[in-house]
Amino acid sequence: MSARRTTPPVLEGLSIRERSVAFEDLTARARIREAALEHFAREGYDRATIRAIAKTAGVSAGLLRHHYGSKEDLREACDHYVFEMLHRVNAGLLADPGTTAQTRQMSKPFGTYVARSLADGSPTVGPIFDELVTMTEAWLARADDSRTDTPIVDRRVRAVLVTAMKIGIPLLHEHVSRSLGTDMFGPEGDRLIALGLLDIYSHALIDDDVATSAAAGYEEPQR
Repeated sequence: MSARRTTPPVLEGLSIRERSVAFEDLTARARIREAALEHFAREGYDRATIRAIAKTAGVSAGLLRHHYGSKEDLREACDHYVFEMLHRVNAGLLADPGTTAQTRQMSKPFGTYVARSLADGSPTVGPIFDELVTMTEAWLARADDSRTDTPIVDRRVRAVLVTAMKIGIPLLHEHVSRSLGTDMFGPEGDRLIALGLLDIYSHALIDDDVATSAAAGYEEPQR
């Protein structure tokens, strides 16, 4: 992977035509939204243009503006769509964790869209991050039910940290890919990351005694 690359290949192998088999059958409004998701994630909001998005969607710039108005309005519509889709995906996984592999592929473009928006400092991405934290809380609540000890910090705090760490993976794509020895957005890199995260989440990194000893130094604010 070239160290000079500055734009993450977030949608390599995941173009709108590949992740939506019936792309040509979508309404013009839906095709515009899909194209915008791709361009915003790949190029960032500032570099993405109405003309390029319209071309990818197979519509005129005028029709794009008719459906969504300004580029800012289009981004807000994409944020809302990603928010709803991530919520739906999470609910499905909670109901049936066995669908993890399929839903990971389906939701990958949404995750990279969020990561790119955070990297760009998008003022509209905050509510999506907050919703991801809330989703993570639901998973922690399930895990807490089987814990024999009492968590030492609030569930919300843990959810915030887990969410930030997960989003950090695509943000550090160049270093992650270099260390893995393969493009993290490619099939093999994606497989390694998925299996690695499953292994980490399902096994404790340190035992209870070590954690209790380490936490003792934080019982009161350091002076």
